[in-house]
Amino acid sequence: MDKPLLHLVFGGTVADPQGTDFVDPDDLDIIGIFPSHDSAVKAWRGASQARVDEANVKYVIVHLHRLLDPEHPTKFHERREEG
Repeated sequence: MDKPLLHLVFGGTVADPQGTDFVDPDDLDIIGIFPSHDSAVKAWRGASQARVDEANVKYVIVHLHRLLDPEHPTKFHERREEG
């Protein structure tokens, strides 16, 4: 069995919906830690859709496995576009 790749899903009010500057870090909505990217996306999608009418509320997925093991290779769907 492969080692789980941990992902954190959380959200809150942001200053600009295009960015990730959270207005009140003390009031973040922590959805949870998930053992796969797919399960994190499902949780992110559910939380985001529940607050869709609030334009300044944003949810994000943090790849904890990258923070814990920066040398770990990433799958294609997890790579960020370099630009």
